[in-house]
Amino acid sequence: MAFADGRLGWLVTGYSAARTVLSDSRFSARGEPDHPPVPRAATLEEHPHCRTLLTGQFTAPRMRQLTGWTERITREHLDAMETMGSPADLVEHFALPVTSLVIAELLGVPRADREEFQHDARLWSSFGRSTEEVTAAFVSLGAYLLRLVRLKRAEPADDLLGGLVAADPGLTDEELASIAFLLLVAGHQTTAHQLALGTFLLLEHPDQLAALRADPSLAESAVEEMLRYLSIVHHGPTRAALEDTEIEGTLVKEGEVVVVSLNAANRDPARFERAEALDVSRADTGHLAFGYGIHQCLGRQLARIELRVGLTALLERFPRLRLACPAEEIPLRHDMQVYGVDRLPVAW
Repeated sequence: MAFADGRLGWLVTGYSAARTVLSDSRFSARGEPDHPPVPRAATLEEHPHCRTLLTGQFTAPRMRQLTGWTERITREHLDAMETMGSPADLVEHFALPVTSLVIAELLGVPRADREEFQHDARLWSSFGRSTEEVTAAFVSLGAYLLRLVRLKRAEPADDLLGGLVAADPGLTDEELASIAFLLLVAGHQTTAHQLALGTFLLLEHPDQLAALRADPSLAESAVEEMLRYLSIVHHGPTRAALEDTEIEGTLVKEGEVVVVSLNAANRDPARFERAEALDVSRADTGHLAFGYGIHQCLGRQLARIELRVGLTALLERFPRLRLACPAEEIPLRHDMQVYGVDRLPVAW
């Protein structure tokens, strides 16, 4: 394949080859730092020490605590939607605010600051805002996270940022604020759009929606199937070969770049039976929506909690949930790195 600058590289679309590239130590997650095939911001893959520290913060007790918090704020936002009345935009009034508040709880944003934090997070991630509004929200979030880090140094707390401060006092305030922002980027829009797009998907597949309603115990398998079927990250992980490496009969030369298409791998018929079909009862998991290997998404368990809790509560609250406009009028994010819907008008 040819990248935008004309340089040649490789695109992996098969499941088996994708797992190999993502887990083989002969491929570097840092890619070509001086010449990335796709322009992008820094990621935790480029900071292995920070990634190691973060791994220790996603503990089972913290996930249990966040499950209760997610259930509570999910109920509160469904209450507000119901009070406001049908129809409503599921993205604006449910998916984005719930996920931003979960991130706020994870980071340890004080209750008194959450309205401002949520406001800036919503502006920064909203569709149709002016460049000035988005830039102002970005600057405000960055400044706030820096103040939050300094608060955690002065007043240690049992949250993720407090845990990072305690784990490595040598990290600078700016480094910690950058980590917090990366977590916001990675865990806010992705989960919000997965939740909204997954709901859209079910509403467009009434047989699968009916199966899930008839058997709520399918919620976990339904979430895994939504992750497999949708795989909302458009261009997947990028790797660079550290040496000449043969992958399933193809020679990738040292220095060449490989891009893994997670969505194509998750629809590989050689791996998944009826790969193009949505099946909420599918028992065959093993999708690559969160990546694979040592660079697998750190927040995958939290994302699963948010998706399961959000989807289950939404369908329970509104048993007659339906689209409030024709499906073809729903604006899809074809031109964004994270696929999803910018609006999802629903009625009940």
